[in-house]
Amino acid sequence: MYRFSRFVLLIILKLFFLFEAKGKENIPKKGGFILAANHVSYLDPVALGAACPRTVHFMARDSLFFKPILKSWLKAVEVIPLKRNAADLSAIKTGLQLVRRGEALALFPEGTRRVKEDMYLNPEPGVGFLAAKGGVPVIPAFISGTYTAMPRQARSLRLARISVRFGKEIHIERGRPYQETTNLIMANIKQLSNN
Repeated sequence: MYRFSRFVLLIILKLFFLFEAKGKENIPKKGGFILAANHVSYLDPVALGAACPRTVHFMARDSLFFKPILKSWLKAVEVIPLKRNAADLSAIKTGLQLVRRGEALALFPEGTRRVKEDMYLNPEPGVGFLAAKGGVPVIPAFISGTYTAMPRQARSLRLARISVRFGKEIHIERGRPYQETTNLIMANIKQLSNN
């Protein structure tokens, strides 16, 4: 179901949003890794998943799983439900298991969508924690155009050019504070916005 969904979404993005992905050569061909990106729109996971040549597991707030049709699709593409405003140990454990067995996990360090495109939120330490505990590299990614297509308060889509740029992998130093690691990852994401 994941490959089929990715194929359909990729066609839609290319047809209506002139979608392009740059830096795909930076995605590891094998082994676990964390994909970390900026977050401004509901379209971000769609764009990130369509751009990445490997299957990516996402975490999404558990309230999305209350809608029957959406819940069925989210489960089919193996999205991990995440409790908001609490340390969800079950979701963290699942994420760690995935990267340790060689799979990809996508995370948004800011934790939630921004109200303004150019106003970054303070990143949460969770990405640094998962990268350190999982012992896997982090691939930074910058998504552009999704804010124009569907900003946080919007109820419908607008035409925009959407793109994803993948950066070079970041290897996490053992013993480094989790927040410091997350700040480093976020700095790499911001740097990609200037390229």
